[in-house]
Amino acid sequence: MSANIQKVTVLSKTTWTPNLFSFTVTRPDSFKFTAGQFVRLGVNPSKLNYHQQQSSEGADEVPNEDIFRAYSIVSSPFDEVLEFFSIVIEDGAFTSELQHLQVGDELLLNTMPFGFLTLARYQKPLPKDLWLLATGTGLAPFLSMLQDLQTWQDYEHIVLAYSARSEEELAYVELINRLQSDFGELVDNPAKLIFVPIVTREPVAGALSERLPKLLVDGSLQAKAGIELDIDNAHVMLCGNPDMVEDTKETLKSLGMVMNRRGEGNIAVENYW
Repeated sequence: MSANIQKVTVLSKTTWTPNLFSFTVTRPDSFKFTAGQFVRLGVNPSKLNYHQQQSSEGADEVPNEDIFRAYSIVSSPFDEVLEFFSIVIEDGAFTSELQHLQVGDELLLNTMPFGFLTLARYQKPLPKDLWLLATGTGLAPFLSMLQDLQTWQDYEHIVLAYSARSEEELAYVELINRLQSDFGELVDNPAKLIFVPIVTREPVAGALSERLPKLLVDGSLQAKAGIELDIDNAHVMLCGNPDMVEDTKETLKSLGMVMNRRGEGNIAVENYW
């Protein structure tokens, strides 16, 4: 086993919907990451409690091989445990196994963090507004950023627009609604967090209902947030469904924004899918 690969133990699991779940694992003492980064998690199906129970009931043997996938980290860089947010992909070699996680199961963690969807990529002085646009499990890196005090110190307004197909798929809403009070008390003049839920396949009171690109073009997102998307005063980060990321990126460019390179520019995206 590579020196970068360490075993971690599942501590808890939260099921949001039949296809969405979160879980926490132990954090190796030496593991460090920056909010917004992702890691590679590994699972060996034959070593999960779920399969051990099946085997005891006479089920067929499962392959004894490690499978790795990229996962953004939900938890703060300063948390004692690591949290992840996962979707179940039908017939997926990894998530079809991971969905059966139980407390006490062992996973593998590659302790080398990856990715550049971090606020450190932007040069200072920073603009006053941070826009975080997410679909589905793309919410994870933004929750990590919002649990880092530095984020609350660096901006005046933080707009978190979170899109899901149904209301039940809007995970972590309780945490999102608590962030302002939890972190605002720890910082002088903290940023104002503006949460904009979006539900595209059913009407939900208080939520927008169209895809992010359309909401940006017609100004509905900006109106709901109560602030303008100012080219000179905004950073925009995108994470989630690849089609959303691509379409929203192009929409932002059509509005005059530019990709962030060498610390300059508005738009940053994650491309680990």
